[in-house]
Amino acid sequence: MLTHADIWRGIDKLAERHGLSPSGLARKAGLDPTTFNPSKRASREGKRRWPSTESLAKILEATNTSLAEFVQLIEEAAPRASVGPQGRLRAIRFGEVQPARHFDASGFPTGEGWDEMAFPAIDDPQAWILELDRDLAPPCYREGDLLVISPNSTVRRGDRVLYCAHRRTLGVGLLLRRTINRTVLEAIGTSSERTFNNQELDWLARILWVSQ
Repeated sequence: MLTHADIWRGIDKLAERHGLSPSGLARKAGLDPTTFNPSKRASREGKRRWPSTESLAKILEATNTSLAEFVQLIEEAAPRASVGPQGRLRAIRFGEVQPARHFDASGFPTGEGWDEMAFPAIDDPQAWILELDRDLAPPCYREGDLLVISPNSTVRRGDRVLYCAHRRTLGVGLLLRRTINRTVLEAIGTSSERTFNNQELDWLARILWVSQ
């Protein structure tokens, strides 16, 4: 069965195959350029949104791609499961992360350069570990901590999240508010707020667990 993440990942990969951004793919199909933006993939309450069958049909027609080819593309692009039979998660050091290389457009781990760590099995098979090799948000997250990130978990107000901005910057925050246009995060360990235009955010994922 195809999941919400599978469908959106397939759209991203279809765009990439044709040398386009998701916005460029939407334009090519005669759709609003924002149709496939990250902000359209979940509601302000964090509820997942699915692309319409009409929009899928239009991008398949515009790229001369059959439904079978689209499904095959999803299967080829699917990240390997992070949790193995012995309970292992993909892991990477914070200082080694290159967002454009290590994550797809939806924030799922991909590419090379990942290690593995033993960890009890959890519900999200694509969860991964961020190993802090320097302080990130002291006193809450310090060098030596392990953060378990769950890209499949629904993000709700009050959740602690890891976010990626501009395909190059990772940060952490407490989700205060999310609308169609903006995301408001509180800096962890402080009372200061930061507001992002959703165009600036590539993805955000729930911090499921932290070792301290």
